[in-house]
This record gives sequence, structure tokens and C-alpha cells, in this order.
Amino acid sequence: MSNKHNPAEFTALFKSIGLTDSKAAEAAKSAKSAAILKELIESNATVAAGVEEKKANLVVSLSSSLSKAGNVGAQERDFVVAKILDGSLKTVDQVSAAVKYAETHNIPFDEAEFDKECGVGFSIEPAQIVEHVKSYLTSNAVSGWANLGATITAVKSISEVRWASPVEIKNAVESVFLEKFGSKQAAPPKSKEPKKDSKPSKDKAEGSAASMSRKTVFEEGFLGALHKPGGNPQIHPHLREAHLAATGGDVWTRFPPEPNGYLHIGHSKAIFVNFGYAAHHNGKCYLRYDDTNPEKEEARYFESILEMVRWLGYEPWKITYSSDYFQELYDLAVELIKRDKAYICHCTQEEIKVDRGEKKGQPRPCIHRDRPIAESLAEFENMKNGKYKPKEAFLRMKQDLTDGNPQMWDLTAYRVLDAPHHRTGDKWKIYPTYDFTHCLVDSMENISHSLCTVEFIASRQSYDWLCDAVEVYKPRQSEYGRLNLEGTIMSKRKILALVDENYVSGWDDPRLYTLIALRRRGVPPGAIISFVSTLGVSTAPSNIEISRFEQTLRQYLENTAPRLLMVMKPIKVTIENLPEDYVTFIEKPLHPKVPELGTTSIPFTRTIYIEADDFRLEDSPDYFRLAPGKTVGLFQAPFPITCTAHKVDPVTGQVTELICKAENEGAPKKPKAFIQWVAEHASSGSPVRIDETRIFHRLFKSDKPPSDFRKDINPDSLEVVKTALVEVGLLPLSKRLLEDARKEAKARTEKATKENVQASAEDDTPHATAEQLIGNECVRFQGLRVAYFALDKDARLAALNEPEGEKAERKQGDYIVLNRIVSLKEDSGKSS
Repeated sequence: MSNKHNPAEFTALFKSIGLTDSKAAEAAKSAKSAAILKELIESNATVAAGVEEKKANLVVSLSSSLSKAGNVGAQERDFVVAKILDGSLKTVDQVSAAVKYAETHNIPFDEAEFDKECGVGFSIEPAQIVEHVKSYLTSNAVSGWANLGATITAVKSISEVRWASPVEIKNAVESVFLEKFGSKQAAPPKSKEPKKDSKPSKDKAEGSAASMSRKTVFEEGFLGALHKPGGNPQIHPHLREAHLAATGGDVWTRFPPEPNGYLHIGHSKAIFVNFGYAAHHNGKCYLRYDDTNPEKEEARYFESILEMVRWLGYEPWKITYSSDYFQELYDLAVELIKRDKAYICHCTQEEIKVDRGEKKGQPRPCIHRDRPIAESLAEFENMKNGKYKPKEAFLRMKQDLTDGNPQMWDLTAYRVLDAPHHRTGDKWKIYPTYDFTHCLVDSMENISHSLCTVEFIASRQSYDWLCDAVEVYKPRQSEYGRLNLEGTIMSKRKILALVDENYVSGWDDPRLYTLIALRRRGVPPGAIISFVSTLGVSTAPSNIEISRFEQTLRQYLENTAPRLLMVMKPIKVTIENLPEDYVTFIEKPLHPKVPELGTTSIPFTRTIYIEADDFRLEDSPDYFRLAPGKTVGLFQAPFPITCTAHKVDPVTGQVTELICKAENEGAPKKPKAFIQWVAEHASSGSPVRIDETRIFHRLFKSDKPPSDFRKDINPDSLEVVKTALVEVGLLPLSKRLLEDARKEAKARTEKATKENVQASAEDDTPHATAEQLIGNECVRFQGLRVAYFALDKDARLAALNEPEGEKAERKQGDYIVLNRIVSLKEDSGKSS
């Protein structure tokens, strides 16, 4: 008798529960899932009697999920079936989540917890989905319909939208795209296939990577190959079971910075990887301050770290500190000594270096290594009670000196530090090291994926050794390549030297690549996330040129930044055939392709200013801007102008004023080029005079600053222009952008409050809310044909703090400072 699976034997049974012919035939194809579906039917009279088609399809989905799951008992199966039949589980995703829950829980279920994990009772209005889509587009570099699929995928991963109907999500994304980018263009007719050896242009290749990165970065390559929760081996099976019971089988990660300096752009990759990987898998991510060295920690660093995490758009599930676990860590250190796997060492640091083979390459046993356990316990107590001064005694782990890995050569676990701790005060005289703390706190917090950079590869062996030595749950450490930007430095020590020696104005000097410096310069957080996501995540380090980062900024700002008329070095233009009191107001869009950014009204008068570089005395055939006798167009202006004369300073020989004629009579001349301008009109406040425009150039001359980095500093890295003029629309736009940013931040704060973001029970560090983080840098715009700019924190504008609805005007005492975020692409039409 053959045991071969025969789908025909099942088809009639499956049709009897309410499936269509095609669905029944499809459900019968897989032997394993068909057998499970048959069991479900035979064990449930309601299903066997027939149900509506949608519920029958969900039962089929249940059988398919069960065929791929671990051991799910009969009672747990019956519970899920009952939830399908009573209408609690309405989608395939909810059924999959129910099976996942049943894998790690036994009857009786906590129904409230089950409902939450499976989206039972979830309700969201289409308008709310639309708001989430708009928020996503605001925070990410989405340039058009080519990003539709990636955007739908990304929106589905937003926790608040997780259980929404896929059709509703698709409709919401398409409606927002239609509003933002206009109708989708039909695909061009197919042409001949390109030659096999032809390659896409660099721009197209980068654009394609950007559109796909958010969809694939957590699913492919290094991150896609990571183990499933619970897949990391344990010394005892019960440790895995307890871990999965605590996490529900979810991904739990952590971002664990040391609070001894400000985060830099390299940390943005770690934030993206840890928070992003957890979010992608509907998991949780801690922000854990690794505060085990009170000699170097300062309150300002704690505050700034959380600010930067929130600025980049992430919210920690819990905010914890390694110091939360000082007692537990001490207890484990005592246990390690009792197991004869640690000892007290009184060697000098030089002797320890020699013993650890740092000069000979081979380790040798410390003279204290074999001291009695009772003696080490007593001495450890003496360390704790303050008997020893710093460097007089250490607790060292008794590892494996025969191993080839130096991280197994009796690392230090505890040392004496004579410094009060910011949270525990003078309670402790001894503090655990990174090598002792990191893995054990990961264990205590049930981290499923301990993600760090490749310089910690060698530490993985000692990480595993210590967890097994004290027989606790052992997270899996996985290492990815770090992010380095060429042409700058990220060492905290070197940046501190630049600050202390006044090469830069502070840690937030916009020439630096600390996150607070990038924020001050005006770099949007979404652009940083877009940049990191397009790089991908692998074990290889990402050594990236600054020019590539700047190109990402341009691509991001291209479709998000309003555009204003601006001249940096103005030259006066008098249009002689217009009356003295001539004025006409022009309604112009703030972005030609993004109508939702709105419009602004600017005056056009007899006296205007143009960029000095847009005029030359000697004309040439390949020059299309203004010259004597030549006509040029003015952006958005009602007519072109022709230069008829000019005035010169008798001392310097510089052109000080142009006399032009408005081409507003007869057949209009068609100019070959258009230039930007601003008008003189005192009653409307035009133009807005900028007190300082700061142009930042590279701080270092070379791509790889040498160890003696001071000799490589560019003395001309900061240029300050004090003559810039901007159209009058700058002030109302600034006020509106800040008001919008504050409203969005307030909504984020309320959302975090609703989601009950948990802080450490003993956390007394003052943390700013997202709303409190909003600053002048939210005012970003493109100076047409000039560059992208943002308002600096040094700027003072009274209008920005006036009630909503008040007219934004320049006041006495105002001082306007702009920072150049990034230059524009090279414009061939502007070349001379």
C-alpha cells in the first residue's frame, strides 16, 4: 500500500467547509498542511458543518502556519480556531501571530495579552493611515512613484498600522502619492533591449538602491541571516525556555552607548541597526547607558544621547543603565570567585600587561592566579569596602591562557575607582569593566540579538565564556562593519582637543560630524537614516566619502525643502523705465513640484538686487547671463530685463549699480537664461537682510587626516558672508515650519506617553521630550541657484515665538544667522 500523498482524497472534505474548488485544491497540495487541516476539521464540529468562505480560508491559513511552527498542542490549536470562528481573528497576519503566540504559551492563555499580540479588536480609520503615510514621507527620502512599493512595505512595518488591511494601506499610500507627486505616469513604450554589457548610470543605480534599501536591509545580507529568537545555543535548555517565556519569542535588541561623549554619525548606523531591526520584526529595543566609568561620565552626555535617538525618529522601549544592575553584577562576581573562575590580583598595570603577553605575544599565569577561593572572596570584599586605592587590586577572570585569543587571557572584571557615580553616589568603590558588564546585562535584559561592530569579534568568545561560567542565559553577539566618513575624525579624544584648543566652537560646530553638529547645520534626521539605510549592513566596514553623504542630503532636500529667492553678494539694479513707485506682488510656489508646501507673495519693484556673479562687463557666446546690452530673465518676474548702463566705484573700479530696461513693451524677448533676484520694498520688509551666512568647508585638507591631525586643519574651513539678501517670504515660512515641527513633535510625545515608554525605576536624569528638541534648524530652504540653508541656533527672531496667526515681521534686535547645509549640484548653465 502506497503512502504517497493524494490531494484528491482531501479536496471534497475541504470543499465541504466552505472553500471554493480552487482553494480546496490548493489546500490539498501540501501533505503536511493538508493533514493538519483535516485534523482541524474533524476536531471541530462547527468547521466540519461549514462556515463562511472567509473564515474557511483563515482555517486553511492556520493549518499552513501550524505546518511550519514548532510544537503547538491540541488545546492551543482549538483556542485559535475558536478565535477565528468568533470573528476575533480576521486576517492571515493575525492568524500567523496567533500561532507564534501559541508556540511559546500554554493554555490557559492570558486573553488580554493574546489579543494585544494578535491585534484583536484593532481599529484604525483610513484617515489615520493617511497621516502615518504622510509622517513617513516627511521623515524619509521618498522622491516619487518609483518608491511606491518600498513605501507600502515600510508603512506596513509601522507598529500602529501593523494590523490594518493591506488594501487600506495600499490605498492610503497611493492617495498620498497622488496628492504629493501627481498622477502616475504611464510607462514609456518598450524600446530595444540594451546591450548586455551596458550599465545603468550611477545616479540611477543609487536611486534604485535608495528605493529598495528600506525593504531589504533587514531581510537580506547580514541582518537577514541572523538567528531567530531562541536560536542561540544555551548551556542548559531551561535557559532558552525562560528567555522565550520572557520575550514571547520576539526580537529584543539594545543600543548601549557609553555616556562619555557626544554621538557622531558612526553611531547613527548603530541606532539604525538596533532600533530598526527590532522595529522591523515588531520587537523591542532598549536604550541602555553603559555607565560603569564614573570618571568620564557627565550629565550632558546622558541627555544628548537620548535627544539624538529621538531626533533620528526612534523611541526606546525602556531606558536603562548598567548601574541598575550593580548589585546583581557584584553577586555574579562573587559567584564567579566561588566557582574558582576569578581571583584578586595585586599586580601593577605594567606587570599585568607582561602577564597578558602584550610585549611577548604569549601570556603567563599571574602570581595570584592560584590563590585560595576564600582569600579572593575576602579580598574582593575588602575592595568593595574601600581598603584599596585605584590600581592596587583587581578582580580578574580565570579564563584560558592556552587559547590563541587575547580576550581569553584573564581579563579584568572589577577595578577600584575613587569617583562618585552620578546615580549611586559613594555607595560603590568598585566598578565592573565593559568585558564583565556587557554580556551579563544583555543576559539580564533578555536581549535576543546583541548587535555590535566588528572590533568586538574577538570579545565574542569571552562574552560566551562568562555567561556559561555563571550559567545564565547567553545572548548571541553578532558583529557588523562600522561606518566611517573619510575626511573627518570621530575620535572623542581628538574632537575634545579641537574643542579645547578652539579650532572649532564646540561639539556642535557644524564642521564636525557629531550628530549635534549635523543637527545644528540643518541636516534633516530623515536624510541621515536614508544615507545609512542605502549603505546596507554587512561585516565589511563602510568607509564612505563625504561627497556621497552630501549627495544623499541633496537628494533628500530636493523634494522637501521650500525654495526662496536669495542673493549672496548683491549688486543693485535700477529698472529705469518703471515708475519710482512701481510695485506688483507676485504669488510664487515655494516648490514647483511640491504644491503642498504652499506659496508666498513677493514684491517686484523698480529697484532689485541680483547676484554679482550674474553680471560681467565682457560678454562671450557661451555666456547667457547679464552683460552690457544683453537680456536675461528673472525667476517668476513678469518680464525680462536688458542692461543698458552701469556705474563704477572710481576708487576700486568695481561695478556698483546696473541700469536696466524692462522688456515690457512690444514683442517679448525670449531670454536664454534666468537668474534670481530680490526687490527693494521697505513697506513689505523686502528684502530680508541676513546678518551672517556661514559657509562650512571641509575641516581637514586630506581624506584621511594623519595622527597629527592639527597640521591637516584647513584654515579656511569657515567663511562668513554678511551681505546676503533673501526674499521677504523667509520670515512667515520660518514661523510656519517651526510651528509645524512643534505640532509633529507634540504628537510624537503624546504617542510615546500612550505607548508607556519605560524608564529605569531609579532614573532621575532629566530627558527632553521630542517637542522640547525643536530648534531653529527645522527652518530649512533652498536659496534658488545658491545652496541649501538652515537657521542657526544663534539666530534671534522675535516672530518665531509670537502666537500663531500673528504676522511674521522683522523686529528691533533680531539677528539672522544662516548655515549652509550643503551646496547644490554643479549647474552647467551657471558656468562662465
